[in-house]
Amino acid sequence: MICPICKKGETSVVDSRPTEDGTTIRRRRLCICGQRFTTFERVQFRELTVVKKNGRKSSFDREKLSKSIYVALKKRPIDTETAEKFISKISRSLEELGQSEISSNTIGTMVMEGLKELDPVAYVRFASVYRNFREEKDFVQFVDKIDVFKKR
Repeated sequence: MICPICKKGETSVVDSRPTEDGTTIRRRRLCICGQRFTTFERVQFRELTVVKKNGRKSSFDREKLSKSIYVALKKRPIDTETAEKFISKISRSLEELGQSEISSNTIGTMVMEGLKELDPVAYVRFASVYRNFREEKDFVQFVDKIDVFKKR
């Protein structure tokens, strides 16, 4: 494993343990430069291809999914472990579909549905980008249609 600080590949594992849901192994590593860092190991069943709205295809990138979810969750009361479990759940659900090609619409819908339950504000934030809101009225119309805030 290459150290993210010194960029050398001489690291050793000092601690290894499964995550709570058992789908990932967390490894604490120590580099010869003295820096410690964490890596995660996950099972990947098959290579997934994302079919974008314009028809372009690209490999599924868990990091890209993760970044978009963390942007929506920024400054929300959701801890990292909960966020990682949510991201893993989405990734597993996509793999369990049994398809090698998945539309970006399917991924976006899964994330939105999950965020609706996890955090309503993050749900609206994600929807604003995913649904490409342009003006204030787009937000108002969207929020008026959903009942997630009315429950509280």
